[in-house]
Amino acid sequence: MTDAKDPGTVESFGRIDPERSACVLIGVDDYAHLDPLRSVRLNLTELRAVLTDPDIWGIPDDGRRIRTVSNPTSPAELVRPIREAAALAEDTLIVYYAGHGLRDRHEQQLLLTLPDSVEDQPDTCVRSGDVRRAIRDTGSALRRVLILDCCYSGQVLTEMTDGHRHVVEMAVSTLKDVEGSYVMTSGPRDRPSHAPDPKRCTLFTGALVDVMREGLPDGPELLGLHDLFLEVKKRILTLKPEVPQEPQDQDSNGVGALGFVRNAAVRSRWSPPVRQPPPTRWQRVRTPVLSLTAGVLGLALGLGAPPLVDWWHDTHPAAAAGPCAVPSPSDPAAPRAVLLDHSDALDKKNVYYEKIAGLSALALVSQGKDVRALALADNSPGRVWPLTLGSPFELDPVPGTSVPLRRADGTKFPIEGDWYDGEGMVVEKGGRTMLIASETDPAIRRFDVATGRQIGKDFPIPKDLRFWPQGSAQTGRSIESLAVSPDGRHLYAGWEAPLAKDGDQRGRGIIRIQRYTGKAGGAYAPDGQYAFMADDGMYLSELNAIDDNGNLLALERQYTAGLGSEIRIVQLSLAHAQNVTELTSLWHQPPKIFAADELVVDLATCPVGGRGQVAAPASSVQHPLLDNVEGMALGTPWTSGRYKGWRPLYLVSDDNDSDDQITRLYAFAVKLRP
Repeated sequence: MTDAKDPGTVESFGRIDPERSACVLIGVDDYAHLDPLRSVRLNLTELRAVLTDPDIWGIPDDGRRIRTVSNPTSPAELVRPIREAAALAEDTLIVYYAGHGLRDRHEQQLLLTLPDSVEDQPDTCVRSGDVRRAIRDTGSALRRVLILDCCYSGQVLTEMTDGHRHVVEMAVSTLKDVEGSYVMTSGPRDRPSHAPDPKRCTLFTGALVDVMREGLPDGPELLGLHDLFLEVKKRILTLKPEVPQEPQDQDSNGVGALGFVRNAAVRSRWSPPVRQPPPTRWQRVRTPVLSLTAGVLGLALGLGAPPLVDWWHDTHPAAAAGPCAVPSPSDPAAPRAVLLDHSDALDKKNVYYEKIAGLSALALVSQGKDVRALALADNSPGRVWPLTLGSPFELDPVPGTSVPLRRADGTKFPIEGDWYDGEGMVVEKGGRTMLIASETDPAIRRFDVATGRQIGKDFPIPKDLRFWPQGSAQTGRSIESLAVSPDGRHLYAGWEAPLAKDGDQRGRGIIRIQRYTGKAGGAYAPDGQYAFMADDGMYLSELNAIDDNGNLLALERQYTAGLGSEIRIVQLSLAHAQNVTELTSLWHQPPKIFAADELVVDLATCPVGGRGQVAAPASSVQHPLLDNVEGMALGTPWTSGRYKGWRPLYLVSDDNDSDDQITRLYAFAVKLRP
C-alpha cells in the first residue's frame, strides 16, 4: 500500500514548469504628464532576477521565455509582446504590469498607462480589457496568470459584473472564465497602490520579491501563487500604510494552488548535496578513451582552429577562481593569495523594503558550517545587516533584517546637526557588542549587537586627529577603519588620508593609526600612534588585526575616473615602528619610523575566469573584479585541508547606492607571514 497525498497540498497539484512557460514583465516609470515612478524600474530588475534564479523558479533567461518591456510608447508595443509570449507558452503564461493605473469613469474599466498618458483621456491609455483579451485569446497555454501593481488594480476583478455587462463586450471579461487562470492585484478597485521610496521597489512588488527570495519557514517545499499572495497581503497589512492597500486575488481551477517557486526557507529539504556514486566498470574502462579524445581535441586546438577554440571556451568558461599573482616571500613560485569565489547576490537586494547599499565594513560573528557576519552601511540612517555568507569556497550570502543604530535614549542616527557616516566596525569578544566608527565627527561608539543601541559614551579622539580648528584631519577622510586584537587588549583606528601636517612622500600618503588599550566591553584609552606609507595615490580603507603582536592587514584603495578602482591588501608590522604621537609632523621623517609593509593581494592580478563569469561594473574599465572595496574580515586559520595554516579573507564592495557600481562579496585564502 502507498501513502496517498493530501489533496490539499501544493505537491498534489504538480508544478508550473518554467521550461515550458513564458513571462512578460511590463513597466512604465517615465511619464510626460503624470508623476514619475522610479520604483517601477527596480521592480522589473528585481522580479526578473528572482524569476530566473534556478533556486527559486528558474525560467530560462534567454530573451524568449522571459521578456522585459520598459516604457512602451503605444498600445501595440505593450500588447504585442503579450501575444508573442502567449504563442510560445505551453504550460503557463505570466503577464506582469507596473505603472500608474487610472479608471475610465464612463465604462468603469481599469486603464494601464503609457509614458504619454493623460488623466481623463482614456484614448492615451491601454484598456485592461485589451490586455486580458491578448492573454486569453492567444496561444494554447494550459494556464494564464495576470499580476497588476498599479492604483485601482482590483478593478479588473469587478469588471463585467451583471450591472454593466452591456457596456463592454463579453470577450474582455475577467480571466475567471478561462479554464485555468489566476489574477493577483496590488490593491482593491478603489484604492491607490504605494511606492514610498523611489530607490526601492513598490510596496506590493517589493513584498512579492522578498517572499519569493526568503520563503516561508513553515510552508511546503513548493509555494503556490496563493501562498505568496497570502504572505504578501499579511506583510503589507502589518505595515498599515496611511492609505489602506489590501492586495486581491482571483483563482480559477486551482491555479493558485499549483507549485510555483521553491520555498527558500526549507531549501535544504529540496536541494540535498549531490553525492557521486563510485565509478562503474564501464566508466573505468572508458577513461583511457576519453583521455585519447581529449588529446585529439587538444591537438586540434594546438594546430589552430579559432572557431573550435571559441566554441570550447564559450561552452566551458573557466571559473573566476585561482591564484592571484603575488608570490610568497618564502617561495617565489607559490602565491600569497587565492581567489576562492565571489558573489553579487547582495547587489540592489531589498529586505523588508530596505535596499542593501553602501556596505563599508564587514565583521565575522561565527565561522562554522555557514559563516555569519555583520555588514555596516555607511548611508543614513545608520544600520547593520546580519549576513549568512555560506562557505568561502561557495559563497551564498543571505541577508537578515537590518538593525538600526540608535543612541542610548533610543533616538536614531542622525539627529539634527549631526551626520552619520559609518566606515569601521569590529565585533567585540563574546559577540554581544560592536564598535563602530563614523568619520564625520569623527567618533567611535559601542553598540549592542541585538538592539543597535549605543552603550556608554563616545571614545576619546586625540585633538590632532580631529578636523580643523582642533586638528588637521582632512574633511570627510578621518576614521575609515577599526580593528581589534584577538585578545581584545588593543583597538586600532586607521585614518583614511594623511593629516594636513603630514602630507606624503613622493606620492605615498603617510597614514596614521591610533592604538587604544583596554578590554572588550570596557574602557579604551589612546596609548600610541603609528604610521605607514600607503602605495602611490592610495588611501586606507580597512584594517584587520592578525594577532596580538601588532601585525595588521591594511586594505588600500583608490579610484581614478576613466580607469576605475585599484585595490591592494598589505601586511603591516608595528613591532619595530616608532610611536609618533609626539611628532608634530611626519613629513620628511626617516623611513625607519614607519611600519613595515608587505603586499598580500593585488585584486587586479586575480583571475576573472571565462567570458561572463564576472559582471563588470560600469565604473570599472580595466578589470571586471575591481570595484569600490571598503570592507574586510579575516578568519581564523584552517587546521586541515589544502589550505592548512592559511586564513579565509572576505571583502565587500560599497556600491554607493549607484547603478554604476556593484555590492560584491569576495572570498580568498591568504598566507600571512608569522
